[in-house]
Amino acid sequence: MHWRLYVYEGAELAWFMVAACVATVVLFGAASHVPGTALRRGLMGVAMGVTAVMIIHSPMGKRSGAHFNPAITLTYLRLGKIAPWDAAFYVVGQFAGGLFGVGVSAVLLGKSLAQPSVEYAVTVPGIGGTAGAFGAELFMAALLMGVVLWSSNEMRWAKYTSYFVGVLIANYIFFFAPVSGFSINPARTVGSAAFAGIWTGWWVYFVAPLLGMFGAAEVYVRRYGVERVLCAKLHPSPSVLCPFDCSLPGHRHEDLGGS
Repeated sequence: MHWRLYVYEGAELAWFMVAACVATVVLFGAASHVPGTALRRGLMGVAMGVTAVMIIHSPMGKRSGAHFNPAITLTYLRLGKIAPWDAAFYVVGQFAGGLFGVGVSAVLLGKSLAQPSVEYAVTVPGIGGTAGAFGAELFMAALLMGVVLWSSNEMRWAKYTSYFVGVLIANYIFFFAPVSGFSINPARTVGSAAFAGIWTGWWVYFVAPLLGMFGAAEVYVRRYGVERVLCAKLHPSPSVLCPFDCSLPGHRHEDLGGS
């Protein structure tokens, strides 16, 4: 059991949610002075992409693997890289972190977070309705997991994985936020929906990310073999103990029952 890592996973998503809430209020709130929806989405994408990179490179992220997403954790469980109990508590920590992050944001931002143009940064289907949102979430999740698996398991590219993730997030927000709100993370969606009281199409944000990431993992394994899934970290950090069933060269491994 790795209790500290479960807390880290929750703290990472809380960090992401606070950043999302603040950026949404600043860019999309009634008091925003940023002209044009496209520019607002572009700035939002950059803000959240940079936030993701910072989380992955943080001491917490390097230690826990920086999943902060149940779909990513469950994909690595399916690939045999994380122990079942660890995966279960990672997911619990992530959902708790999503709720905590939005809760902290509500305290800090007050009524500005509840205004109609912000709505606690909730994710709901947009252009194309539920079908459009499902397709967008499925595509985004599959591409993200495919890029992560390919880059993190190639030694010459592994150190750039976090930046690939950041670039994808920035583009996802710019191009797909009008379609699905951009989530690909069940815990992120629940965090906002619980405070906004808006659960429109909630199942999309559970099913599509899992299907997309599981599908990408299946394609990767069929192409390269499961033995080529070396680790479950999103950033190689040889100086930090690895809690996973890891075969990445240079990683310091620990007793899988440690803390």
